[in-house]
Amino acid sequence: MTVITSMPQGQGGQGGQGGLGGREAPPRVGGSPGGSSPRGKYSPLRFVGRALRTLWGNGKARTGMIILGLIIVVAVFAPLIAPHSPTATTFTPYKGPSATNLLGTTGNGQDVFSQLIYGARVSLIVGLCAGALATLVAVTLGLISGYRTGVVDEVLSFVTNLALVIPGIPLMIILAAYLQGRSVWTIVLVVAFTSWATGARVIRSQTKTLRTREFVTSAVFSGERLFRVTFREILPNMTSLVAASFFAAATAAVLAEASLEFLGLGNPATVSWGTILYAAQQQNALLTGQWLMVFAPGLAIVLLMVSFTLINFGLDALSNPRLREK
Repeated sequence: MTVITSMPQGQGGQGGQGGLGGREAPPRVGGSPGGSSPRGKYSPLRFVGRALRTLWGNGKARTGMIILGLIIVVAVFAPLIAPHSPTATTFTPYKGPSATNLLGTTGNGQDVFSQLIYGARVSLIVGLCAGALATLVAVTLGLISGYRTGVVDEVLSFVTNLALVIPGIPLMIILAAYLQGRSVWTIVLVVAFTSWATGARVIRSQTKTLRTREFVTSAVFSGERLFRVTFREILPNMTSLVAASFFAAATAAVLAEASLEFLGLGNPATVSWGTILYAAQQQNALLTGQWLMVFAPGLAIVLLMVSFTLINFGLDALSNPRLREK
């Protein structure tokens, strides 16, 4: 008598997932911490879309995204929006607001409104690039320091703590004063060099918490290397934390760039919100009645910083569902 045994669906046979011999496919190592969704179904675009929907559902984040979007549009289409060239000196110096010059003119006969429009480019470049570079350094050092115990952790922690206790503004002033070439990218490097420590400290603490999880242990036992474990297994579980670190660094970078430009440590030929404030201080704008020359760039800097901060508030909703607005 022939005994026919039933084979469970998904093993052996045609169309099964087990392959040859009817064996079950081994589980994917390094999946999600809960093990419910394999990595093969992970879609970065779907994750970004879900994150943007969550941010847009938060009132503070939505306000910040609208403000930031308007500033980006102004910066991109500056040649179409600005009525005059920001460097043209063809107007009457110290002229008040008028139909031709909405915010008046500088002591050199330049249109303040056109400078304000073009200045958004430099502030955005410095804020986004310096924030991204500082976040990259913070993520790399924080992940390695939190995952590697012993000498590596002690050395990186010492460097991080040393960078935390050094005053940021005096260090930026010294570096900007002695570095050759006062271009925008010099300011980006100076700001990024002094803004990574706080993020690295936070990421290190979170990495130490995640390094003992089962999915990390499975990846280590499967023979994965250091950078693959840290950047492929641990880092995706800290996406909201990394994004929050980026926006915090970008906020600090915008203020630091304006401070360095205001102190005359930038390139005077560069049109930025900080150089407008520097020119206002050099030309005694308040004494000559040019208060818009001080108020307008100051308000623009505050709006850009507020937009980053509001988006950062919304990012808390990604990591803490209890904070999501209903």
